[in-house]
Amino acid sequence: MKMNKITAFAATFLVLGLWTACSAPKEETTEETVMETVEETPAPVPSNTVVDIAIGSPDHTTLVAAVQAAGLVETLSGDGPFTVFAPTNVAFEALPAGTVEGLLEPESKEALTGILTYHVVSGNVMSGDLSDGQEVTTLNGQTLTVSIQDGKVMIGGATVIAADLAGTNGVVHVIDTVLLPE
Repeated sequence: MKMNKITAFAATFLVLGLWTACSAPKEETTEETVMETVEETPAPVPSNTVVDIAIGSPDHTTLVAAVQAAGLVETLSGDGPFTVFAPTNVAFEALPAGTVEGLLEPESKEALTGILTYHVVSGNVMSGDLSDGQEVTTLNGQTLTVSIQDGKVMIGGATVIAADLAGTNGVVHVIDTVLLPE
C-alpha cells in the first residue's frame, strides 16, 4: 500500500514535469520586444493651437482673458487655419484707462468680439507671405493694410515684434498695438 502511494506520487510529479516541459516556450521580454511594443503605440498628437500659444505666453494674459470673455476659445482652437495678430499686455495697457476692464464686462461681449476678430485672418499667413501695401480681410469682415518699412512688418499700424509662431491650427504674430476696427 505504501508502495502504491509512492508510485502515485511519483507519477503525478512525472506528469506535471512533462506537461511543463511540453508547454509552449515562454517568450522572453527583451529590450527589442519592448521597443517593438513602444513603436506600435501611437504617440499622442501635441495640441498647440493659436490659443495655446497665447495661453503659454506671459505677455498675452490680457489677450487670453479677452478671448475667454468673448467666448472665442473654442472657435480659435478649431481647425482653422487662423492667422492671429496678438497684442501684448503692454499694448492693452496703452489703451485709455478703463477700456480693457469695460470690454471684459459681459455687456461688452459684442464689441470685444468685434475687436478680437479684427486681429484674426482666415488662413495660415506667414510673415514672408506678406507684401507692402497688401490688404488682408479679417474675420470681422474689415481689412487691414500691410506695410513693410526697413525690414519691419506692420499690420494696420501695429508693428510685428515676433513673427511666425506656428501652431497646429495656424500662426501667431505678436504685435505692439491693439487694433481697433472702424
